[in-house]
Amino acid sequence: MSNSENNERWKSALKAVKDAILVPTLAIITAVIVGGLVIAVVGGDPFAAYAGLFQGAFGSVKAISETGVWATPYIFAGLAVALAFKGGLFNIGGEGQLALGATTSALVGYGLPLWLGYEPPMYIHLTLALGAGALVGFIWGAIPGALKAYTGAHEVINTIMMNYIALNVVSFLMNGPMKDHNPLNVIARTPLIAEGARIAPIFSGLRIHWGFGLALLAAFIVWWLLWKTTLGFEIRTVGANPDAAKYAGINVKKIMTLTMGLSGMLAGLAGSIEVTGLNYRHELGFSSGYGFDAIAIALLGKNHPVGVVLAAILFAAMRNGATRMQFLTQIPVDIISVIQALILLFVAADSIVRYIYRIKQSGEKVVLTRGWGG
Repeated sequence: MSNSENNERWKSALKAVKDAILVPTLAIITAVIVGGLVIAVVGGDPFAAYAGLFQGAFGSVKAISETGVWATPYIFAGLAVALAFKGGLFNIGGEGQLALGATTSALVGYGLPLWLGYEPPMYIHLTLALGAGALVGFIWGAIPGALKAYTGAHEVINTIMMNYIALNVVSFLMNGPMKDHNPLNVIARTPLIAEGARIAPIFSGLRIHWGFGLALLAAFIVWWLLWKTTLGFEIRTVGANPDAAKYAGINVKKIMTLTMGLSGMLAGLAGSIEVTGLNYRHELGFSSGYGFDAIAIALLGKNHPVGVVLAAILFAAMRNGATRMQFLTQIPVDIISVIQALILLFVAADSIVRYIYRIKQSGEKVVLTRGWGG
């Protein structure tokens, strides 16, 4: 290959990276500016607020640790939504898949020693706990995928409805068969999982655990799957144009079902990791909002695993730093939700950002979802 061809390839790659990073970065900056105006309107000091936010997220080793704790489920859930988007599908069922994954891992975590009559080795017990959560998430995601593929039923409606089913089933289990019957317990939660089903902390005295490393590994695996394997090529082809994919000999129905299954598996793992690495039990309502925040994270990350990791860390930092911001400035933590909503608005409607900053449209358009039967 000649030097001129190499230069052209590098220029093309740099242009793609620039386009992938520029608009989301400007969307974040614009959202922060608008959020600052909102803070000023309600009588707060935007500079003090954002300084407190940064201090709470990154101002100490403990703060960084807590940001990593928040980022872990966000990475898994964001990857789940991004993978579905790459296949032209919209998985809005992350809440239910995550809750079922957490519940199943908790059941295996505390129930396996009771069923066997002894504590299995950690590498077996932890693997089974994580695997059970991933499997249930896969099944719960594959069902709307199959309905979409074989009947044309819209996956957005199906995943929303399955959220209600999953969350109400989990509520029944937490308040009934799986509830911790310790006389001192008055809330809906499972018993503590066994020691052998727990992911160890990375550093003694800090809550960040090796689940964060697993989240980064999952991001690498998703990248490798999508861009380095035949299956990934088929997923992206179906997402771009299912008719062309079918003409090329790809089994579109199988790929749709499998894509939603893999997406659900990642969301289920988000719940499993929270149980095995952080809470050591499942508690009703602990994951509220993760599945929906994941949509914003996937969009902000442009559905690329690296972008998802960075977006997840940003959202985690905002969530973790919000309490410190409120303590220092008395500004309600709800302003963080406003800023996140603004980021989502500017990323989803990127033509607004392109108009404000005079940026030409380029790069691939994301297929978020198709119509009923499409």
